Amino acid sequence: MVKLILMHKADSIYEDEPDVVYDFPRAYLKAVQEAVGDWILYYEPVKAGPRGYFAVAKISQVIEKPKVAGRYLALIEPGSFLPFDTPVPRLENGTPFETTLAEADGTPKKGGAVQLAVRRLPEVDFARIVNRGLPQDLIAMEASRYGATADEFASGAETFERPVLERLVQRPYREVAFRRKVREAYGYRCAMSGLMLRNGGGRPEVQAAHIRPVQDQGSDSVRNGFALSGTLHWMFDRGLLSVADDCQTILVSHNKVSGDVIDRLLPADRKLILPLDPNDRPHPRNLQWHRENVFGRVLNDEAPTWDG
Repeated sequence: MVKLILMHKADSIYEDEPDVVYDFPRAYLKAVQEAVGDWILYYEPVKAGPRGYFAVAKISQVIEKPKVAGRYLALIEPGSFLPFDTPVPRLENGTPFETTLAEADGTPKKGGAVQLAVRRLPEVDFARIVNRGLPQDLIAMEASRYGATADEFASGAETFERPVLERLVQRPYREVAFRRKVREAYGYRCAMSGLMLRNGGGRPEVQAAHIRPVQDQGSDSVRNGFALSGTLHWMFDRGLLSVADDCQTILVSHNKVSGDVIDRLLPADRKLILPLDPNDRPHPRNLQWHRENVFGRVLNDEAPTWDG
């Protein structure tokens, strides 16, 4: 097995969904096949955007792309994708994070390997980039951000003193990383009510909700999340609320929730507040899953009455 860098451009001709699948040509088949079962890092080139190295994931399988000759799909292991807390730039003090892209004096190489969309990555470079994008002390950072108690800090400290690969599969660590990215994407504002509530210590009261739960093959991508108040999070998880296929209109189960309650909780236009960055907006596939598997389920198979 081998670790890789996979270049991703949001406007590419290749149909990538970083938390689900990576689309690539035959030229990279051997390298990607070698990486099956191992971890990769996603990289956005400078000309495509500002993110640099922006996420980690694990390849589970490589298949031919249906109906497209010479193209292949690397399937991402469910639950492995995790966005970086802070994107990592290509260079640090003028030297590439990838040692294979640096000259002997540390200056960046030009052309050649730098342009490859799929690049093999030494273990030491992988660990260094992940530690920069997902700090070992992320749980403690979050706990102390709003004046955590000593007990909260100590509990978090137990989690982060782990090797990189072990840390990437720990749910407490991943939950903190997911929560930080989702709440930041929505500006610490509830996506449904529009409220931005903070407690007396300044801690945001908004929560991070998975649209498709991890246990149901959902990912920790921001595109599989909403920032929601506690009450609306509870209602969303139980199928009392969902989102229409326009990815913006809030749906309400009227036979389970009275109109006066909804009027107090949601804005009159029943529209979501979406992240400014299109890369962070809910994926239609995740919203469809929620409508079909959670919103419908609470209605006991009755035809739903949806509010627009």
